[in-house]
Amino acid sequence: MFRHTQQTQYNCTPDQPDPLYAMKLQELIGGAYGELTVALQYLFQGWNTRVPGKYKDLILDTATEELGHVEMISIMIARLLEGAPSEQISAAAAANPALAAVLGGQNPQHAIVGGGGALAADSAGYPWNGKYIVASGNLLADFHANAAAEMQGRLQTARLYNMTEDKGVRDMLRFNLARDTAHQNQWLAAIQKLKEDGLEDLPVPIKFGTDTEYDEHSYEVWGLSDGVDGPSALPATAPDGRGEFTYLQDPAPLGPVPGVPAADPLLYATTGEGSREVAGGTAPASGGGGLMDKAKEALTGTAPGTHTKSS
Repeated sequence: MFRHTQQTQYNCTPDQPDPLYAMKLQELIGGAYGELTVALQYLFQGWNTRVPGKYKDLILDTATEELGHVEMISIMIARLLEGAPSEQISAAAAANPALAAVLGGQNPQHAIVGGGGALAADSAGYPWNGKYIVASGNLLADFHANAAAEMQGRLQTARLYNMTEDKGVRDMLRFNLARDTAHQNQWLAAIQKLKEDGLEDLPVPIKFGTDTEYDEHSYEVWGLSDGVDGPSALPATAPDGRGEFTYLQDPAPLGPVPGVPAADPLLYATTGEGSREVAGGTAPASGGGGLMDKAKEALTGTAPGTHTKSS
């Protein structure tokens, strides 16, 4: 159950309208690392968590907070757009309204689709996508994804902070930056706590074990760049504490030269095989038996090239 409080989590009032900056601020709502992504990512992680108690509560508490961030930024965008879209578009209508909107730096969909309000889209107008969220059911994997999302979000917020001089906007962003700092540390601490509680460990999934994999390759670092000192970027011992990194400079391929299967003749792919013309296309000199023939065989119960005669 969720409740909505009339007050916003923090102040979200700009000093003056700025439709250009409103378009930029859309990244913090509908971008891949925007508030809509992390809010829904944490919600689905929390709803799917099989371990009741502190971890589930932590995830859902943070998800609910992130919904409040979506609300704050949406209101800020609406206020940045206040009066500006209709005035600017009307002034340019005699020439070319669409071109004027683009040259003016604003997103015309803010006026046309959103009615002067925020959109579920990024700063380029690309719609938010549910594929952005990570909710695997494995808390260690998900918490690493969460920490990375908060790092990317804070990075983008810092860049946006430097793109405006509006004190009201900066005031809200300073709050958002602080919460991103808190959440980064929170997820990194939760990762450590998961390990201490014995619930998860590296490599993910640790419960699968490592005896099935080819462990002679488990800690190899493949050096595939010329003139680069790869080993210096890593410690000797792997983070899981189960092995030592070994560095292979210019390792040899382990597989053979692949052969690509012959294409079905009715797919009309270019091949190096001789072909003969048949009704409806070409066929290999050796006859049928391709994907299309097999599909026909499965549907009709007849072998490729077999003709049935009605009585």
